[in-house]
Amino acid sequence: MGREHGYEVTVRWTGNTGSGTKGYRDYGRAHDIDAAGKPTVHGSADPAFRGEPERWNPEELLVASLSQCHMLSFLALCALNGVVVTAYEDAATGRMQERAGTGHFTEVVLHPVVTVAEPGMVERVDDLHREAHAACFIANSVNFPVRHEPRTLSGA
Repeated sequence: MGREHGYEVTVRWTGNTGSGTKGYRDYGRAHDIDAAGKPTVHGSADPAFRGEPERWNPEELLVASLSQCHMLSFLALCALNGVVVTAYEDAATGRMQERAGTGHFTEVVLHPVVTVAEPGMVERVDDLHREAHAACFIANSVNFPVRHEPRTLSGA
């Protein structure tokens, strides 16, 4: 049996404007996300749900988690396979569908732009993206498609 890992975060609602949740429009959606030894993440709801646009919302954090997990899996595979990555950036997008007071993600698309050190490394990158997707803990945990539209550049 594989190793098991645990994660602990504290989510603290900071949006009480004085009357608690007396009415749907009477409270803020602001909250803080803390984990030991890390900076606080200031969260809220998506502005479409009365949230504060300058704070991170759960939907953005989910898309970010998928992007981070793919990147970290991909970089590890590159290191293990002799592909030298010199830059990586992903402008990930996610789509959520609302229905009858609830919602669900329909897809996330990752758009990684990867720069490798030598032109001969470019052809191996697509395979490593596929392997990274299969290895990503977060992508393996969601019930919607996570697609990839990678682009590879050569630094040489």
